[in-house]
Amino acid sequence: MKQYDYLIVGAGLFGAIFAYEARKRGKKCLVIDRRSHVGGNIYTKEVEGIQVHQYGAHIFHTSDKEVWDYIQKFAEFNRYTNSPVARYKTELYNMPFNMNTFNSMWGVMTPAEARSKIDEQIADAGIKEPKNLEEQALSLVGRDIYEKLIKGYTEKQWGRRATELPSFIIKRLPVRFTYDNNYFNDKYQGIPIGGYTQIIEKLLSNIEVHLDKDFFANRAEFAAQADKILFTGMIDEYYNYCYGELEYRSLRFETEILDCENYQGNAVVNYTEYEVPFTRIIEHKHFEFGSQVSSINPKTVITREYPAEWNRGDDPYYPMNDDKNNDLYAKYRLLAEKEHNVIFGGRLGMYKYFDMHNIVSEALKCVKTNLY
Repeated sequence: MKQYDYLIVGAGLFGAIFAYEARKRGKKCLVIDRRSHVGGNIYTKEVEGIQVHQYGAHIFHTSDKEVWDYIQKFAEFNRYTNSPVARYKTELYNMPFNMNTFNSMWGVMTPAEARSKIDEQIADAGIKEPKNLEEQALSLVGRDIYEKLIKGYTEKQWGRRATELPSFIIKRLPVRFTYDNNYFNDKYQGIPIGGYTQIIEKLLSNIEVHLDKDFFANRAEFAAQADKILFTGMIDEYYNYCYGELEYRSLRFETEILDCENYQGNAVVNYTEYEVPFTRIIEHKHFEFGSQVSSINPKTVITREYPAEWNRGDDPYYPMNDDKNNDLYAKYRLLAEKEHNVIFGGRLGMYKYFDMHNIVSEALKCVKTNLY
């Protein structure tokens, strides 16, 4: 008999939920992670009394009551509403595209005026069959919104010119003819009071966790300890890139503590000019609804987020789900389906972009498939 029922590679949200549910069912688990902390990309750390999102902004949102009820068992959530601001040169616009955006851009006051302006620009573009992202955007929202709020940001994010990106990346763009800055349409939304790390710590309580452990450095030794493996790392790395590397986009973060009470007045400000190298600045104290600005804490913490090319050894953040990479993933998926003792999960194991609520849902599906 082996020492553990499951070796779980990755102490992020997917792996932690699976470990928690496995333990509830009497399974013995070992969780390992390359990083020096649990939580994966949702890890938060207190700095100057502020919960700092170490790997970019994370706002939990869902319309699935089962998912919402599940995650709330591990933390109390505030009522933060995601309302990012976009900055183009010296101009500020509300996101997503709504009547506040259109009023700032064109001075229009009514939905009919805004619709007319957008329809006029779509007609001027004259694009019937979009062949790339630029043409797709022009055919959906017209030139002004595209040039100021989409083009530069998207090119920075993906590391390619918009004319080189496939049109399906933006099959639709959210356009609201109401004065509503709430980015998400979901019924439930918020951020855990005290940060996300507590959720992972509670999920992994009474479970053996080893940090700073690279599965691939001692692969045979780790695999020999458990009957089954849940792997949440990169599926192509698991198979030693035998079909080639899947492509990802990476991120680089620059975080500063500033001697001011309030730097930008909002949690997230997107910088949409291509010439500005970062995509957004996050001011973390504004995630803490009801206590964003206080003379008790005259400092603030900001993070600049820089998109980056992914190279082997870098942290992968966004799968490049174009046709070429999806076809390559399908080959790895065929290998995975032949495994009897290995389960692949999470954004990297399934090569798909997931928000946190998707991860909760997918992890619970994985539990139902493998633990019942």
